[in-house]
Amino acid sequence: MKIISTKLHSRLDYMTGILFIAMPWIAGFNEVASATWTLVAIGAMTILMSLFTDYEGGMVRSIPMAAHLNVDIVTGLFLAASPWILGFADQVYLPHLLLGLFEVAAGLMTSRVSQTTGENAFQRSHQP
Repeated sequence: MKIISTKLHSRLDYMTGILFIAMPWIAGFNEVASATWTLVAIGAMTILMSLFTDYEGGMVRSIPMAAHLNVDIVTGLFLAASPWILGFADQVYLPHLLLGLFEVAAGLMTSRVSQTTGENAFQRSHQP
């Protein structure tokens, strides 16, 4: 059972994308370049991917929801491990670890079929 709807996930994507970008300044580690740019890049990618995902928050709707969720899981795993992979764990690690785990959890707990995609597919299959 998936407890997060695609509609809620779309809202979370935009909010977390902004949070990822702002987190280095919110938490005060913006002087650590690799830690800052990791979150800024993932935040920008999250927003950009959301614009192109085939769900309620998408504008272009060319990325399938299942692919979006797979990217969320992989990105979340990378984000959680990035302090150790990129070598800044001795300066900051907790925001990356927690946000990465949140991203993985959201990817695993979200319905893989968009409500709008499911409705559109049903309507197309029942047209005369």
